[in-house]
Amino acid sequence: MQLPSQQVAVLKTANADEATSVDALATATDLPPETVTGAVFELEDEGLVAVSERVDETVALTDEGREYVAEGLPEVRLYEAALEAGADADPVSMGQVIGASGLEGNAVDIALSNYARKGYGAIDGGEITADPDAAPDADTEANALAALADADDAPTDGVDVDSEALESLDRRGLLERRESTVREVTLTERAVTELMAGLETAETVGQVTPELLTSGEWADVEFAEYNVEADAEQFQGGNVHILRQTAERVKDVLVGMGFQEMEGPHVDADFWINDCLFMPQDHPARTHWDRFALEQPTHIGELPDDLVDRVERAHKEGVGPDGEGYHSPWDEDFARALALRGHTTSLSTRYLSGEEIGELEPPQRYFSVEKVYRNDTLDPTHLLEFFQIEGWVMADDLSVRDLMGTFEEFYAQFGIEDIQFKPHYNPYTEPSFELFGTHPTTGELVEIGNSGIFREEMLDPLGVDCDVMAWGLALERLLMLMYGFEDIRDIHGTLCDLELLRETEVTY
Repeated sequence: MQLPSQQVAVLKTANADEATSVDALATATDLPPETVTGAVFELEDEGLVAVSERVDETVALTDEGREYVAEGLPEVRLYEAALEAGADADPVSMGQVIGASGLEGNAVDIALSNYARKGYGAIDGGEITADPDAAPDADTEANALAALADADDAPTDGVDVDSEALESLDRRGLLERRESTVREVTLTERAVTELMAGLETAETVGQVTPELLTSGEWADVEFAEYNVEADAEQFQGGNVHILRQTAERVKDVLVGMGFQEMEGPHVDADFWINDCLFMPQDHPARTHWDRFALEQPTHIGELPDDLVDRVERAHKEGVGPDGEGYHSPWDEDFARALALRGHTTSLSTRYLSGEEIGELEPPQRYFSVEKVYRNDTLDPTHLLEFFQIEGWVMADDLSVRDLMGTFEEFYAQFGIEDIQFKPHYNPYTEPSFELFGTHPTTGELVEIGNSGIFREEMLDPLGVDCDVMAWGLALERLLMLMYGFEDIRDIHGTLCDLELLRETEVTY
């Protein structure tokens, strides 16, 4: 019987009485494991070997786990430092014990959270006590770490470790479990018969080379057989995300309508994000529940003093003979606080004030398609971050009819011609209205944006003495109307449906 060389090597190495793993066969034959695996499956098809599979689980320590093997668990180190400080007799300042333990950063929190749980002592009112009868040498988690360090990457059923301790270490991220498929091979009776009769190695050629062709040897050699029906590994090429493609289309449409693009920081002062929009500082949307503030740095360095004064007066006193303002406290320190922008209208205030590119004379048209951040509840139409289509037009004698006409022209470029409008309230626009479109699949109305004419209380401090109509539209909602997506998490975020994105036909 003639067989390829790798199949012959496997048959001569395998055993009829005892199963041999593929890795063992690879070592014995000096062949790559993948070559042996291919030969084994081919021999199985010929009825010469039987293949069995099992899944083995192994455990190995993480870097943090190995660090604790060398230095000790944080809670054990805290207990030892507490004993040294005499906490087994009288309570000792927690800060003193932590300093003596050498623990830093997250290790301090880990030690404190496990200290009382394991019965090492108690923590109360900034003081720590130590139980003199506690036995760190009997700590099951510490002992399990030591055992695993000696048997790294060992099968779980071969490690003498308390199962509860193993689960606890897993929850603490101190070990990682790995699963691997082990294939074992046993010779069949037919294979034994063929071996006794004698096997011959068939010299086969895997590919046609220039040398074979020029020498004429290709006519005499035996070519290896290939299963052209076998499943091949699939490779998915990269592509521009449909959200980005639509954003670029939006930009092209707005540029074609005579708009220029704005740019600006994702992190900005509350002054630009809200105060310049005549948003009162005690507005519910400006609490820490609705915004993402920065831990470091906390405040902006510079703001234009004269503009700050004008905005403060508008908030306190209003604008014009009939203006009243909010009659509520206004704090410049709060206005200087940094946060992720909740809308790209912060770019509009920067441009309208003249601080970004200098003073603008009407008429002007500007837009941006940028990401914004809000502490919303996740649902099919809300995410913590999304793209907003910001835009405004500065001109004399603008009306709501001009604003509605702009929207009708814009959305018509995307095949959407059933826009509906609903009156709305905004602190910074009057009149104001929301936009709605009909979902192509569900038939329900979907809110797609907010708009209005900027109020005098906003424009006057910015130095603008003409009308400005403005809007903020949701790019993701536009996609819902264009492609029929019912949940924006299908196209944006960690639950993104990759197959849906690959199969969705891009509309132009």
